[in-house]
Amino acid sequence: MIINCIIIDDEPLARKGLKEYIADIDFLALAGAFDSPLKATEMISSGQVQLLFLDIQMPKITGLDFFKSLQNPPPVVFTTAYPQFALDGFEVNALDYLVKPVSFERFLKASLKAREYYEVREKNLTEASSSEFFFIKADNKLVKLLIDEVLFVEAMQNYVMINTSGKKYITYLTFKALEDYLPADKFLKVHKSYIVALSKVDSIEGNEIRIGQHHIPISRNQKEEVMDKLLKNRFLKR
Repeated sequence: MIINCIIIDDEPLARKGLKEYIADIDFLALAGAFDSPLKATEMISSGQVQLLFLDIQMPKITGLDFFKSLQNPPPVVFTTAYPQFALDGFEVNALDYLVKPVSFERFLKASLKAREYYEVREKNLTEASSSEFFFIKADNKLVKLLIDEVLFVEAMQNYVMINTSGKKYITYLTFKALEDYLPADKFLKVHKSYIVALSKVDSIEGNEIRIGQHHIPISRNQKEEVMDKLLKNRFLKR
């Protein structure tokens, strides 16, 4: 598997270093390097890019704001000299966050996360979309999960936690990858960090959903949509 990636960084030396690292990794192919996010928009929109190495602090627009503006963006690895931005990066479900100067070892680790993301996605897509199960990478092995056993998914910095009726699984998939894969008629994103299985909801209390002993927040700007989908044709009244 070859992953087409681009670099977006306003610092020439940073771009040069990342180019050299990419050239040394056989499953990465450099599709372009840009000194401004706006110059990369057309290539990203074309669907040719599978991975972004994106600097955060840049003139005119930050890498974080640029990424948020994209429709259906590819997975992203943020790079910056400012570690305090790490949490912001993980809020948009970044694959990883690299603090400059970036060592090759650390860059390779982030690249392997990207390869793992696409390997798991490809394996899942080979199954019928109506499949009753899917695979994730957890504990250094591929684990099969039954869709009907998933209670909810929680984004936690650079990984996601899948809570099932029997166990919790931590995997380095992105939150968006799971959101895209899980059947829309069975699962609903209720918060920027949570996806719930509709059939597992026990009750709704204010701005929280209860599933067993778990209390899951409902985003304020999604409350109406969440209530509509949960209660549609299911709310019995006198």
